[in-house]
Amino acid sequence: MPKKTIKHSARIDFQLKVEGQEIPARLYREFRTNVRASIGKTAAILRLPVHLSKAEQDRQVKWFTSWVAQRVSQSKALSDHFEPRTYRDGDILQVGERRYSLKLQWEDRKTHTGKLLPEGSILLKLSREDNGHSLSKNIQHLLSRIVAQDFLPAITQRVQELNQQHFQQPINGVHLKYNHSNWGSCSSAGNINLSTRLLFAPQEVIDYVIIHELAHRLEMNHSPRFWKLVSDAMPDYKDKEEWLKVNGSKLTF
Repeated sequence: MPKKTIKHSARIDFQLKVEGQEIPARLYREFRTNVRASIGKTAAILRLPVHLSKAEQDRQVKWFTSWVAQRVSQSKALSDHFEPRTYRDGDILQVGERRYSLKLQWEDRKTHTGKLLPEGSILLKLSREDNGHSLSKNIQHLLSRIVAQDFLPAITQRVQELNQQHFQQPINGVHLKYNHSNWGSCSSAGNINLSTRLLFAPQEVIDYVIIHELAHRLEMNHSPRFWKLVSDAMPDYKDKEEWLKVNGSKLTF
């Protein structure tokens, strides 16, 4: 159990040890009346009422640990899902039609850094102090930033093309971010934000998410009028939504 003072509605990240495997976990104290446990895309999640005593909270965390262990032991796919991804010098990262050769250098440093080399390789200078899930997560975010910079001009051009073709609305900017909570978003200021995880999807699926967000420039909701805009621009958009539901969890660095 993490030894921290928990505030109302605060989130605390910690690790559960399950048969020698570390499982990322999150604990939330919320204004709720029940206890809820779930397995999310990136962590096991426990939600507790804010009024619980320290002793009752510890009891629930103990139960939660057993519950997660049972779920993981019953599903190899779940166990594999939470296994930290490993990266090796010389690995090839395929993103769409672009291939990047990874060059890893381990150094006595506090932080990680990386850059795209002229020949298309990605050089990562990694801290020897990092390991496990933390290392895997940090490398994924680092790769995402580097690849985003490489793809941003082409993605921006595609957003402008689809906007001109279907919507003709002002666009303030296009941004690529390593986002797990959604595939894209559109702000009232006209910023189109897309998850870098989309770069692993087929072009027509990327186009669907772009069209979806561009439609929000006219309808900042999911009303029938919004879906009419999406359908007019891409009549088979439901096929692309289904593809993301089936394959979305596989799109990652």
